[in-house]
Amino acid sequence: MRSNCVAVLDIRSSEMTALVGERGVNNTFIIKSKYTCTYDGYAEGELIDAESFKNAVAEAVKSTLSAAANVKNFFVGVPGEFLRLVNCDKILSFSSAKKINSGDLAVLKDACAPANDEKWQTIRHGSLYYVLSDKRKLINPVGSVSDSLQGKCCFYRCKVSFIEILKSIFSSFKEISSVNLIPSVYAEANYLIEPEKRDECAVLFDFGYISSTYSVVCGNGLLYSESFSVGVGHVAFYLMTELDIPFEVAQTFLSMINLNAKEKLNSVEECRYGGENYSFPTSVLRDLIREGLDGVCETIDECRRNFTGRNIDGKPILVTGEGIKVIRGAAEHLSGRLVKGVEVIAPKVPYYDKPHFSSVLSLLDAALNDSNK
Repeated sequence: MRSNCVAVLDIRSSEMTALVGERGVNNTFIIKSKYTCTYDGYAEGELIDAESFKNAVAEAVKSTLSAAANVKNFFVGVPGEFLRLVNCDKILSFSSAKKINSGDLAVLKDACAPANDEKWQTIRHGSLYYVLSDKRKLINPVGSVSDSLQGKCCFYRCKVSFIEILKSIFSSFKEISSVNLIPSVYAEANYLIEPEKRDECAVLFDFGYISSTYSVVCGNGLLYSESFSVGVGHVAFYLMTELDIPFEVAQTFLSMINLNAKEKLNSVEECRYGGENYSFPTSVLRDLIREGLDGVCETIDECRRNFTGRNIDGKPILVTGEGIKVIRGAAEHLSGRLVKGVEVIAPKVPYYDKPHFSSVLSLLDAALNDSNK
């Protein structure tokens, strides 16, 4: 594989994508190979079926190795369900005013770092902001003069059991010399949200299939992040149980309805599956989908209440992920139900400017940044 290419594995809650790519012009990407497969997913911080997961990862890696020559390293995105965020605030005092250097930042980071244990291991850290002795708050204080340096750092801790499963899978591929773990929410926050918005705090909601993640982004890190096992798949499940229809039929109806459209009073939606016809009034389907989305809204509201670190009432919710793509009009419903501004965000890349590509392209961007260091 060419030295300016990287291989990534993006693990979502219903499918995973292995991709080999490199940086193009104007921050675009050149995709060399791409393979996506479904599996049973994860919920409540655990894999639903470990064997299904292992087989899917092995198949994705095998496909990548056959499509791209000389792949030696893999960057794997760690979903929020297997992460724990730890924030820490420390201060360094100097004997006299001095110019801050990168070594000072490293010392501060080491002073903040939580110790690894048998259940959790730190895989990455980030800085939210630094404060100088004159109370100036900076994202990067290197070069500034101060007699003290206060820093708020965040550490992304991964479940050791998840790391061990990945290690066992990749160990069977002798071609792979290293596996690097990148928190998916970290990659999304830094790729999708402009630095100016991050500096002032931003709210990011990744609306997934089985699992979704709500985060408060600040600087180069996160103030808060919570993953919960509610996604667009649960809305389809709600349709299935309420209407007593197969799950596949519920999924089809989910993608047919536009919550913002105004159909005639007697409008009907039809679907044929397994040799049977299914037909329901559009208004009934729309109301049930809205009720299903209300469950997502309740969980977002709970996350907003749980975060007390800063006033974010005036911040819009930046929504991405496959869930916001499946249900047309979902963003407007979330906005009305939460009484908040909701903005759908996605990669600003031709052909990949859709929310369901946010996770994999964010991971590719983070991996390319890492490989250039």
